[in-house]
Amino acid sequence: MAVKSRPARSRVIGRGALVLAVVAVALVVVVLVRGGWDSEAQAQNSDPEWCTPGTPRTALCPNSKVFDAKEYATHGNAFGCVDFASQADAQAVLRADPGDPNRLDDGGGVACRGLPEPRDTKPVSRARQFTCGPGDPRSALCPQPNRAFDARYFLRFGNDAYDCSDFARQADAQAVLRFEPADPNRLDDDGNGIACPDLPGPKDNKPVRR
Repeated sequence: MAVKSRPARSRVIGRGALVLAVVAVALVVVVLVRGGWDSEAQAQNSDPEWCTPGTPRTALCPNSKVFDAKEYATHGNAFGCVDFASQADAQAVLRADPGDPNRLDDGGGVACRGLPEPRDTKPVSRARQFTCGPGDPRSALCPQPNRAFDARYFLRFGNDAYDCSDFARQADAQAVLRFEPADPNRLDDDGNGIACPDLPGPKDNKPVRR
């Protein structure tokens, strides 16, 4: 009986070793994959090596915590939207000097609408005086009824670049919602298909299917 039990015991030992080997390989794979994820996440949240601690936050060093808006407002027209890491930073500069020497204001007291988040689209009062050009579409800044209106103008910067306060009338905001029902500007907060209901007329109250 003892002689016959040896092969069975060997098979059990062999299976156990195989299971341990599979578990070990799986653990190695998990560690390698997890390490790759951690490295990728760390790379996304870190600035390039030339951005030393204390380097101001810019488009080149977008993850730095150091940012001084006043530094960008004291050199005349020396900076453009491409120099900032986010729209909120550009808006902070416009807020620091509403005279806007860098000409960051896209109109309506909001700077560099095309920059990524975080965003700050609360208008800055007393920003650079905006002059309506012949080709500027109808808006709150250029409210003339006979001025042409192009809904695509208010969709050119992507997500949440314009607010209800940027439109001259409710029908114009509704036209933008009708052109792009996905509503990247969040003009229809309650989702009933009506954009900016509190704006003055003319009005377009025919709901847009969302």
